[in-house]
Amino acid sequence: MKNKPKNFIPNIITLVNMFLGFLSIGLIINGNPLKAGIAVIFAGIFDVFDGKLARMLGITSRFGMEFDSMADTISFCVAPSILIYSLYVDGLHPLIGLVISFMPLMFGTIRLARFNIDQQSGLSKNYTRGLTTPVAAITLFSYLYFNYQLDRDYGDPRTALMLVAGVSILMISPIHFIKFPILSFKSGRSNTILLIIFILSSISIIILKGLILFPIALLFIFWNILHWLIHSQKNNLQTKT
Repeated sequence: MKNKPKNFIPNIITLVNMFLGFLSIGLIINGNPLKAGIAVIFAGIFDVFDGKLARMLGITSRFGMEFDSMADTISFCVAPSILIYSLYVDGLHPLIGLVISFMPLMFGTIRLARFNIDQQSGLSKNYTRGLTTPVAAITLFSYLYFNYQLDRDYGDPRTALMLVAGVSILMISPIHFIKFPILSFKSGRSNTILLIIFILSSISIIILKGLILFPIALLFIFWNILHWLIHSQKNNLQTKT
């Protein structure tokens, strides 16, 4: 009985993630996409810590995994789709606009379902298969911030829609993306390097905000693609020899 209360802690964090996603949707509908982006970024932070906290406490569960996916669907799939529909599809045929806006939700939910399967099958803990939904959502919202800080607008809709298509396809791709580092400098050299990079990136985001968040998101995506391509080619050469 003494250990029972701690079982609720990760689920409460997941619930906060879900609430922030719901808040983001409300802000978009009320014409505040920039504030909505802040809510999604904080939802991403909470999403990182709920699973890690559950593993630290030794209380991972099937319910927690499924509940986390439901929260992620709201924050990182529904919210970006509503953002795209509200800002970037004016002038397109209504059906085309709906289809493009639906992409983050459709591909994001596929990504989440596949992630749960990978977790159960014991896929490598060092990476995830496909771009994660939080990174995809933050990349889309960071495009908004980047352009607003530069030109006080929300960016070229054509570029935004190409970005939507790109991150949507990456979510269901076989490309391996590194996971968020463990918050410890005693978990190996690779984790320490990743943790230092994360800390420096966080400091730069606090200082420069949208001007650096979008470039960091793109750098993360392209580095992982390049890293995966190089290692895939090496593995293919080793297999042939």
